[in-house]
Amino acid sequence: MRRRLAALSLFCIIDTLGFGILIPLVPYMADRFGTPPQYITPVLGSYSLCQLLAAPWWGRLSDRYGRRPVLMASLAGACLSYVLLALANDVWWLLASRMLAGFMAGNIAAAFAYAADVSEPEQRAASLGLVGAAIGLGFTLGPPLGGLLAGGDPRTADFHAPALVSIGTSLLAILVVRFVLPESHTAEHRRGHPDVPRRSWHLLRERPALAMLAASTLVVTYSQSILESIFAIWALHRYGFGPRTVGFLLFGIALPALLMQGVIVRALAPRFGEARLAIAGVLLFVTGLVIVAQAPTLAGTVAGLLLCGTGLGGYNPSASALASKQSRGHDRGAVLGTYVASASLARVLGPFTSGAFYAALGPSAPFLVGAGVTLAAPLLLRRAAAA
Repeated sequence: MRRRLAALSLFCIIDTLGFGILIPLVPYMADRFGTPPQYITPVLGSYSLCQLLAAPWWGRLSDRYGRRPVLMASLAGACLSYVLLALANDVWWLLASRMLAGFMAGNIAAAFAYAADVSEPEQRAASLGLVGAAIGLGFTLGPPLGGLLAGGDPRTADFHAPALVSIGTSLLAILVVRFVLPESHTAEHRRGHPDVPRRSWHLLRERPALAMLAASTLVVTYSQSILESIFAIWALHRYGFGPRTVGFLLFGIALPALLMQGVIVRALAPRFGEARLAIAGVLLFVTGLVIVAQAPTLAGTVAGLLLCGTGLGGYNPSASALASKQSRGHDRGAVLGTYVASASLARVLGPFTSGAFYAALGPSAPFLVGAGVTLAAPLLLRRAAAA
């Protein structure tokens, strides 16, 4: 099991590094093409809209054909989307690249399903936390690396070099899956369960606890996506920051999330349980959002971002572990695919509303709206634990 998790973690680091490199850059690309803020964030949301449509389908494919084919197909699509982004010379090409990347984004759900496949039930939270930490490491290193490659001046930032590096990481990740990562969902298991008898969305009606967990993740990820989608524009207008500085500020979210997922959650889950850790993470995240919205100085902004990262790092692996326990073994990919789809819905709603809140209600409004919405999550988590 340890060797497989190590190989999976290596894949996740390389894969998400390429994705993370582009996180601080896309808003600046859209801004350079003359796109106003209320339309920049929907360009970002187009990725998640397409991921939402495709995630349950990828989950069923991984249950039927195995995790490795899904991972490799997803990586090939990501590589092509980065090529389109490197060639983009207007906002429509940028939109096309993000939509393609979203349609092909079956990698995260397949990676979590792989980790659950190779783990015993009592070790599943720790394994999912390890995978989450590997994903977090890619997202931790990606934004500052992308910012360094692009440069600090938003007027002269180089967007081609980061895209080329992302292409290279996708090709490297394909090699890792092909030559290092063995299949976890065996042919014997697939023959024993040739099809998932019900569509993935029906699982939410059949399993109330899964529905509550999906709803909790919907509101938490909605607020997270508000923060991520508007932050670069907010930082540009508030402080005049370019891609390099924004990349390092996003590091302030990713680093504590990485430490929480990789070390702290694994140590605390056996003692306190995933539900309590998830609730504590939500409360820290809400506090961080309020501080970012109200902080009068850059130091306060950084403190708020650190709290946001700590809270998300406590919530995400804990909620994922709770969701994985709702599967019956053979349908784990469908369960996690449906769970990830709820986060994808939130990542559509967040960008499609954050720019409108920013333009209509002021710079602090997106963060305060997100904090208010997220307060529903502890109640949903309690109901899931009681179901």
